[in-house]
Parts: sequence; structure tokens; C-alpha cells
Amino acid sequence: MEWFAIGHGVLYILGVVICFYLVFPMVLFLCWKFSVNPAKPIHPGSNHRDYGIILTAYEQVDFVADAVKSLLDMDYDNFHVYVVADNCKPSEALMFTDDRVKVLFPERILASNTASHFYAIEHFTRQHQTILIMDSDNLAHPQLINELNRYFDLGFRAVQGLRSAKNLETTIACLDAARDIYYHFYDGRVIFDLGSSATLAGSGMAFDSALYVSMLKDIDIRGAGFDKVLQARLIAGGERIAFAQFAIVYDQKTSAPKQLISQRSRWITTWFKYFKFGFAILYKGLARTNLNQLIFGTVLLRPPLFIFLSLAVLLMVISLFTSQLLAVVIFFSLIIYVISFLIPVLSKTTDKKIRKALIYIPKFIFYQFVSLARSIVSDKSNVATRHSLKKNSR
Repeated sequence: MEWFAIGHGVLYILGVVICFYLVFPMVLFLCWKFSVNPAKPIHPGSNHRDYGIILTAYEQVDFVADAVKSLLDMDYDNFHVYVVADNCKPSEALMFTDDRVKVLFPERILASNTASHFYAIEHFTRQHQTILIMDSDNLAHPQLINELNRYFDLGFRAVQGLRSAKNLETTIACLDAARDIYYHFYDGRVIFDLGSSATLAGSGMAFDSALYVSMLKDIDIRGAGFDKVLQARLIAGGERIAFAQFAIVYDQKTSAPKQLISQRSRWITTWFKYFKFGFAILYKGLARTNLNQLIFGTVLLRPPLFIFLSLAVLLMVISLFTSQLLAVVIFFSLIIYVISFLIPVLSKTTDKKIRKALIYIPKFIFYQFVSLARSIVSDKSNVATRHSLKKNSR
């Protein structure tokens, strides 16, 4: 009887946590919708800021030429591009005639984002005021830096842009894009407008150079997850990460099951490794009544969507036999979550291909579970997703 009571209590606690995260996006949305709009930059960004653009490539260089061309075509000229070709052989794809581009071949395999970044910093041709991090498969919007500068001019020292899909040729790519739309809306625009910080996306993000170096110079991060460590240190240190919704970077989405499984297994491992940062940030937010840290810490503790959604369904089924009230609460929480998910994904600006692909979400979730299994049984640490060689337009 005692064990039954304990189990019943654990069930309710787990139910409360799951229901909280199911309704959390809707709470954020309603607060955002009915709050006074925060001040936004109304003037064009200044053009004097000097950028060191670090573009990292690991093993694969097929997209580098297009990525560099998009940077050189930006409506901005005060920058220098550093291509870090880690574990890559010299080839025509890495030959550039523009003196604003410098290709670096590390003497040893780095297999680390931060190691590649610091390798580039050590080889800067001059002391750049700002660092912009890009992936080798990204394409920059012509106004990317101008939009970033609008927020630097407001006093922010860390800015995350918006990563938009550049390829939607498969159902998986469309669902991957839908996921990005959801996260950029709630974990970017909404929480930033409410006074917190945008979560970092790994690329399309810019920092005051001195700030970036001070945050990561004393830590060696292997594999994926440098952005998780960086954002945690920034928020814990009192910084606020701005979200520049018009600073657009076109990102190559995963388009095949093998790519998706490889990428997600790496991301899942990263979450389990670094979600603990959320506890410390949440505690600081409570102790200091700091809204930025309170919201951000809560976001960091949220499990990957497929995990807590699956747990919600499982718990609802179990509750049908133990506590019908809890089952009803979870059911309505799931409905609220679905509505909150569809709000940004079904917006007028969303591509029709993405909307049509939503019916295949169960298949996408299945691949996530395969990724979870792979992350458990394999300790192999990948640093990049290998994309197919087929290139796609914006």
C-alpha cells in the first residue's frame, strides 16, 4: 500500500511537470500577444562594425563555395571571411581570388567547433570587433550583417539571426523546417520580446569578439554542443541574447532518414549532457528575480519535443487506470500544445510544402526514437551532419 501511494505521488509529479511544459508555449504566446511590444530598432544598423566571419567545414566542402559567395555578395563590405577546412584536403572548392577570404587548413584534426573558431581567431588578419559564426552549408541573406548591427547598436553583445530552410525537396526536410519555425518563434522571437534571451542555433549568430573569447577560452568542448555551453555562460553572466528575425541565414535541412538519425542522435546526446545548466540558471533567476534567467532556465530544462510528447501520451494512458482526472488534464494540455505548435507553423509565411508534410509527423517522431536508441548504444561523437551533394536554391 505504501509503495502504491509513492508510485501514485510520482505519477502526479511527473504529470504536473509534463502538463506544465505542454502549456508553457501557449502561456508564453498569450503573454507575448497581449503585452506591450518592446522597443525595436527603427534605424538601419551602422556600417562601421568590423566582422570576422568564421565559416567551419569538417570533411565536407561541397557547399563552401556557395556559402562564401553569399557572404561576399552581402550589402556590407567591412568584414573578412575565414574558412576553417578541418580534416579537408585542398581543392578547387577551396580556392578563392577575393582578398577578403582566407582559407585555413589546421595542422591536426580539430573535430571541434570551438577549436575551429579559436584557430580562426588566432589567424585573424586584424582585430575584428565582431565575430559571426556560419556553417559551411549556410547561405547569407544580403542584409544579414545590416540586420545584426541594428541590435548591436542597441547595446546587445550577442545576437542570434533566423535560420530559414533553403531546401524543401523531401518530407523530412519540410518537417525539419517546421521544427525550426516552431523553435525560432517561441525560443527566439517570443521569449526575447518578453525580456529573456533567444536560444543559440549554432550558426547565424554574432558576438562581440572579446565576449566570445572570454566565454569559451578556458574550456575544451568536443563534439556538438558548444552553443549550449556558450548560451548558458552568457545568461549566467548577465548577458541577454537578442533575436534578429530579419537577419536571415538559409540553412541546409536534413533531407534523408540517415542524415536525420545521425543529426538527432548527436543533438539528443547534447541535451542530456548539458540540460543541467538549466537548474543553475533557473536558481539564479529565482534568487535575483531576473526574468531573463527565469525564462531561459525553464526553456533549457525542457526535454526534446518527441520525448516529452511521447511521455505525455504514455502517462495519459496509464492515468486512465489510476487517475482519470490526471488523464483529462493531460489530454487537454496536449490539445493546447498542438494549437501552440500550429500557430507559427501554419502562419501565412510558411511554405505550402511544410504544411502538407505535417501529416507525416508520426514518421518523423519514429526516426527520433531511432536516434535516441543510437545515442544510447553509441558513444561516437560526430561534429557535423553530412548532407547530400545535391544543392538547392533558396
